[in-house]
Amino acid sequence: MKTSFSLIICILLSLAGSRAVAQDPSFYIFLAFGQSNMEGHARFEPEDTVMTNDRFRVLSAVDCTDPDRKKGVWYIAKPPLCRCDTGLTPTDYFGRTLTERLPDSIRIGVINVSVGGCKIELFDKDHYTSYVSSAPDWLKSMVQEYGGNPYERLVEMAKIAQKQGVIKGILLHQGESDTGDISWPEKVKTVYANLLDDLSLKAGEIPLLAGELVGEAQGGKCASMNTVIRTLPETIPTAYIISSEGCEAVDDGLHFSAAGYRVLGQRYGEKMYALLSSE
Repeated sequence: MKTSFSLIICILLSLAGSRAVAQDPSFYIFLAFGQSNMEGHARFEPEDTVMTNDRFRVLSAVDCTDPDRKKGVWYIAKPPLCRCDTGLTPTDYFGRTLTERLPDSIRIGVINVSVGGCKIELFDKDHYTSYVSSAPDWLKSMVQEYGGNPYERLVEMAKIAQKQGVIKGILLHQGESDTGDISWPEKVKTVYANLLDDLSLKAGEIPLLAGELVGEAQGGKCASMNTVIRTLPETIPTAYIISSEGCEAVDDGLHFSAAGYRVLGQRYGEKMYALLSSE
């Protein structure tokens, strides 16, 4: 009798502990990766640092001193959302759009692991080593901020997030460094499939939102790649393309301005809201 009572107590304590770390189905997590436009090229402006919402959070993928953040810890989402010295990204207004549209009971969390100037190969866990070995020193330096393996850092952070919430989608903005590569959709599919497998996710439940590059009308130097990007849904049925039409760009023809990121991020958010609403 005494043994049975002790066993019951142990079971109850175990269940209580499980509930303490259980996923919150109302905490929606989104993974973001890519190159400089997802990293955030434009400096954020005063309007981007006000009206923050504690329902919108960012899981820091790196340690920072300014702002003061620790890797693997959640913070109220206030730019920069990628690394310590990056700028405004599409994830900023993606999250703000969702928190505005979704019920107050829903929280939004983003994880942004991006490296300016990288090819999609950087996120291919089977080929990133050879890619990085021949990369310029400035790119290697950014890669080192993620422990030398950005893909693995993204997975590491995603697993931390899965203990508290539910991954609902993946955001991608990449392609400038792969302009003209018609095999890009297949390479993205490899990364997407690896993420699903490593995080025990189902493709039908995890849409991939891929943004267009600076368009021709905005003087985009890599605008021709948008034709390739638009074919992604033919390779990944759960992929959706986010238009960059009319998004303001800066003079280099490669990056969006802060105003452009706000519009692009809102479009990512509106599309994800539509997909969530159709569930």
